[in-house]
Amino acid sequence: MIHIRKIDTQDIEQLQQIAKQTFIETFAHSNSEADMQHYLSTQFSIAQLKNELNNPDMVFYFAEIAQHIVGYLKLNMKEAQTEPLSPHAVEIQRIYILNQWHGQGVGQQLFDFAIQFAKEKQADYLWLGVWEHNHKALRFYQKNGLIPFDRHIFQLGNDAQTDIMMKLTL
Repeated sequence: MIHIRKIDTQDIEQLQQIAKQTFIETFAHSNSEADMQHYLSTQFSIAQLKNELNNPDMVFYFAEIAQHIVGYLKLNMKEAQTEPLSPHAVEIQRIYILNQWHGQGVGQQLFDFAIQFAKEKQADYLWLGVWEHNHKALRFYQKNGLIPFDRHIFQLGNDAQTDIMMKLTL
């Protein structure tokens, strides 16, 4: 059974560990080591994660199975969104699952949780950016009813990558 629980600053080291591990598993094979190391050291530093955890418009959740952390979700609201879209939208900035747990329904439960969260916040829509070359994630989001509506740049070290922005009207 998958348990979803909110993360707070007491969980910061576990968050850093799962964030780095899942990002490496997902993207290391497609990016340079220098770009990966730069991103990991800046975006997943304890100081950066602490700032984000203390921002009331950013929330994190762990997915746990038998008290083992197998993935996590990060949601942004209002000015915390990575793009200045509607204050009545919720962004899924991160939804990552350890590779060994892919195909076990963890990602779907986190996604469904994000929809419920956005509805409780009375958001008009849920949106995210997904790397144009992450075909597995694109298929997952399309299967869940998200439609492309724009593109934006995701800076990974020195590499400016294109994300497809997708949304689901609630």
